[in-house]
Amino acid sequence: MEKQHCKVGATHTLDEGMNGLDLLEHQLRHFNQKAAEAARTGSAMKDFFEQKAQKIQKILQDFV
Repeated sequence: MEKQHCKVGATHTLDEGMNGLDLLEHQLRHFNQKAAEAARTGSAMKDFFEQKAQKIQKILQDFV
C-alpha cells in the first residue's frame, strides 16, 4: 500500500475562465438550497447558509 499525501485545508485559486464561474454558481445554488432546507426544518444553520450564499453572490458580482 502506497502512502498518500493530503494537504488538509489546502486552497486552490479560481481560474478567471468559465471553470471558476461555474464553480461559484454551483456553490451559490448549493448554499441557497441548504438555507431553504434549513428554513423548512427550523434549523439554526439557516443564517450560516444565507451568509455563505451572500458572500458568494458578492464574489460573483465582483467577478463579472
